[in-house]
Amino acid sequence: MFESEAVDVLPPADVGSAFTNSPMGVALATPSGVVLAANDALGELLGVPAEELRGVTLFAFTHPDDLAGATAACRELQVSHGRMRHESRMRRPDGDTVPVQVTSSWVDGAAEDGSPHLVMVVEDVTERKALEARLLHLSAHDPLTGLPNRLLFRDRLRHALERGHREHTPTCVLVLDLDGFKAVNDEHGHPTGDAVLVAVAERLTGVLRASDTAARLGGDEFAVVCENTERADAEHLAARLREVLPRTLTPAGTTVEVGLSIGIGSIDGGSDPEHAQDAVVREADAAMYADKARRR
Repeated sequence: MFESEAVDVLPPADVGSAFTNSPMGVALATPSGVVLAANDALGELLGVPAEELRGVTLFAFTHPDDLAGATAACRELQVSHGRMRHESRMRRPDGDTVPVQVTSSWVDGAAEDGSPHLVMVVEDVTERKALEARLLHLSAHDPLTGLPNRLLFRDRLRHALERGHREHTPTCVLVLDLDGFKAVNDEHGHPTGDAVLVAVAERLTGVLRASDTAARLGGDEFAVVCENTERADAEHLAARLREVLPRTLTPAGTTVEVGLSIGIGSIDGGSDPEHAQDAVVREADAAMYADKARRR
């Protein structure tokens, strides 16, 4: 058991001061969400004077795409008479959008006329959302080159194959591997090797269409997903890549020699996406190793 200490109950004036000076936006509202009072922090967050919020609902500031979720949360609170938390985006009069977390609590009989009301705490979560987006990006992208990693490559390939199945269009995959890359690391060090990988990624993305997805699968292996692409077009892309990736590169002022082996896999639009994914990658892998053997 915890020992309790006698404490003085805050007088109404002090309670009002806590409401007014809270660092987060706070509003008192009717059960339907009409604002009865709002503090300055909420007015600053929404970009309007706090007194102008009286008589309106926060739904008036909610992003249209988030309105359904916000109204559903309010309806659920009216039934549960408990506490509800949801996230949405608020649109300010100047056009800026602010991501917020709204925590609403039902309070019985606390209004002057004895009716229930809501206490709504509105928190700006911009920094948290930015961090979440950053972590999500890192989980799906190669930290060195910024290209999608193997996980995102598989996801983009699946979407391309599903689209091809719906629209009866072909999908091609190119698998690329650098020849002589190990020697670059051994002779010039890993910083130079990293610079080579970054240079390859830049030249690779520089010749792709907006609908193509380039990825680094790991080590010195790259891949490209080409939606709605005939094999002849994929072969043309492979030839273009050989042009922009000559055997001699000079990253960070060091001249190195690397070759490029490319394999192509293709799937027609009538193939089952579930089984086609592994098949097209295996075909491209096999073609890449055959190309590497010929180049040796």
